[in-house]
Amino acid sequence: MMKRTGIILALFFSGSLLYAQKKTTTSAVVSFDATTSLDPLPKAENKTAVGSVDIGTGAVAFEVAIKNFSFQNPKMQGHFNGTTWMDSDQFPTATFKGKITNLPQVNLKVNGTYNANVEGALTMHGVTNQVTTTAVITVDGKKLNAKAEFSIKMKDYQINGPAIGSGHVSSEPVIKVLADLK
Repeated sequence: MMKRTGIILALFFSGSLLYAQKKTTTSAVVSFDATTSLDPLPKAENKTAVGSVDIGTGAVAFEVAIKNFSFQNPKMQGHFNGTTWMDSDQFPTATFKGKITNLPQVNLKVNGTYNANVEGALTMHGVTNQVTTTAVITVDGKKLNAKAEFSIKMKDYQINGPAIGSGHVSSEPVIKVLADLK
């Protein structure tokens, strides 16, 4: 009985250590900027993205609900969620699963600011493509602050509505991610 209790406690504490290696957030901000010279309105922000960074392995994961992107113009939000753009009823989320590829140079256990090379799979609109970007990660005690910016090509995700063709929506929008993880 004593031996089994010891094994259970060892499993519990090792599980706790593994859990402590993962920093998470439920309020990351993802912004989407598809503005053009013809239209400054295709710009949105989502403040409810969930994400995690495993400081031991460098695994990175984020998920964002498409309908939670907020535009200044409610009409633009309707177009964004409609079938000719993001089709959020059929494709309700966008996900990113990747890894910090230069983890030996990015010590997420030591205070400081690091440039992290991140590669992974971005799935949006039912299509998955590889994305590579640099994130700036600041470690402050038990907290991480991560910032990243990258562009995508709408056609790579089979998004090609009339607003894109007419030049009112950029065919290569800029995506920015800002996350405070604990």
